[in-house]
Amino acid sequence: MLYNLFEYLDLNYNLPGTGIFKYISFRSAMSIITSLVVSWLFGGKIINLIQKKQIGEQVRSLGLKGEENKKGTPTMGGLIILSAILIPTLLFSRLDNIYIIIMIISTLWLGSIGFIDDYIKVFKKDKKGLAGKFKVLGQVFIGIFVGLVMVFHNDIVVVDESKFIQNEQIEIVDNAQKSSKTTTPFLKNNEFDYKILTNWICKDCESYAWIVFVLIVVFIITAVSNGANMTDGLDGLATGTSAIIAVTLAVLSYVSGNIIAADYLNIMYIPDSGELVVYMSAFVGACIGFMWYNSYPAQVFMGDTGSLALGGIIAVVSILIRKELLIPVLCGIFLIENLSVIIQVSYFKYTKKKFGEGLRIFKMAPLHHHYQKLGMHESKIVTRFWIVGIMLAVITIVTLKIR
Repeated sequence: MLYNLFEYLDLNYNLPGTGIFKYISFRSAMSIITSLVVSWLFGGKIINLIQKKQIGEQVRSLGLKGEENKKGTPTMGGLIILSAILIPTLLFSRLDNIYIIIMIISTLWLGSIGFIDDYIKVFKKDKKGLAGKFKVLGQVFIGIFVGLVMVFHNDIVVVDESKFIQNEQIEIVDNAQKSSKTTTPFLKNNEFDYKILTNWICKDCESYAWIVFVLIVVFIITAVSNGANMTDGLDGLATGTSAIIAVTLAVLSYVSGNIIAADYLNIMYIPDSGELVVYMSAFVGACIGFMWYNSYPAQVFMGDTGSLALGGIIAVVSILIRKELLIPVLCGIFLIENLSVIIQVSYFKYTKKKFGEGLRIFKMAPLHHHYQKLGMHESKIVTRFWIVGIMLAVITIVTLKIR
C-alpha cells in the first residue's frame, strides 16, 4: 500500500524522499522492523487474550522432564506470527506482484488449516484435532494452486541469458520466457528441466511435464509443512530454525531477482521475484519477534496455526525462486525430524510383525525428544539444532559458487 502511495507522491508532486520506496533494500528493512514491532506490541496482548479465553496447551504425558511445566501454556500463538508477516507485507510490498499475491494467499490458507486444527483441539477438546486427511487435503489444494499459477500465469517467467556487455554498458536482453527449469545444486550447468521426466515416454509427452511439476510442488509443500510441524516440539526450536532458513531464502530471492547478481552467479534471472525479499524480511522479523515470547521457558506456543504455515511458506518460496532441490540441504532439520518419525514407526511395525515385539531405534521420535530422553536440557538441544541449521544455511548459499 505504502509503495503505491509514495510512488504516486513521487510522480505527481516530486516530494523529496518519496523515491526511496522504489528500493527493495529499504522496504525490506522497514518490513523486518515493522514485523518485530508488531510481534512485540501485539504479542503480549494476544497472549493475554488467549489466556482470558483459557486457550492452553493440552500436553500429552510423554514421560519427559519438565513437560508438566508446559501444561496450560497459551497456544495458537501462530496468530502473532501470521499478523507480523501479513501487516508489513501489505504495507511495504508491491501488491500487484504475482509472487506477493501467491505468498499472501498461501499464508492465509495454511494458517487457516492450522487454526482449524488448533480450534478443534482446544475448544472441542479433541486431542487429535483436524483429521489428517483433511489437513493433507488442504496442503494438496494450495500445492495445486501454486503449481498451476507458476505454469500458466504470464508474469512468472525466467531469463537464462540475462545480459550482454557492450561499450561498458549493461543491456538487458528481452528473452524472458516460460520455463520448466529449476536449479540443481553442485552442478556446473545447474539447471534441471522437468520435461526430462516425461520426454522419455514419447516425443509429444513434453507438453504434459507441467502435470509432473504440479505433483512435485504438492509433495514438497506437504512434506516441508509437516516437517516444520514435527519440529515444533521444544521452545524456540521451530521458530529459530525457520528464521535461519528464511534469511537464506531472502538472500536467494535477492540474487534471483537481481539481473546483475544472477548473471554473475550464472543462475536463472527471475524477473520481479526480488519482491519476495520484502516478504521474507517480514517472515524473519515475525519469527524473531515471536521468540521474545517463545524462547525457553515459553510464554506461548505457536500451535499448528504457526507451524503448518511456517513450513508451507518456506516450501512455496523455495519453489517460486526455483530452488526447491536445495530443500533437503536447507531444511535439513525438518527433513531429519520427519525421517526420524518415519524410521521409528516403520521399524517398530516391522519388528512387531517379524518378532512379535516392536523395537525402537530412537528412544523417542521426533529426534529432539530422543535427546531429551538422553537427559540433555531442552535449551541445549534447541541451540545445537540452530547451529546445525546455520551450517546447512551456509552450505546452501555456497552451492551458488561450488559446482
